[in-house]
Amino acid sequence: MTPEAASAGFSAIGSESRLSVLKSLVRAGESGLNMARIQERTGIAPSTLAHHLKFLVAGGLVLQERQGRETISRASFDQLRALAAYIVEECCADECSDTCGSGCAKDGCDDTCGCTGGEAA
Repeated sequence: MTPEAASAGFSAIGSESRLSVLKSLVRAGESGLNMARIQERTGIAPSTLAHHLKFLVAGGLVLQERQGRETISRASFDQLRALAAYIVEECCADECSDTCGSGCAKDGCDDTCGCTGGEAA
């Protein structure tokens, strides 16, 4: 994921209302929700909800599909996973390299470093 794509994704969830919409879509799973169901779950007015969904779609976090007369919105789980991976990509890397030296894994969040008492396992 590029820094630009990550920035767009994080920006899209930069309000409590949009975060609420996104969490509702995540809870709904792959089947998604139509506008009425999102409104029921979030209490957001229709015109405001459309505005928030537009931001989430632009940020790549929500996918929309037309089904007959309604639009179904779904969380983009692949994009959400990529966004989460991007933010924790270098988790603890400085701490691990300071403690273990070159024995660390690229991703300091996994346990391959095996640091004990400042020595690599």
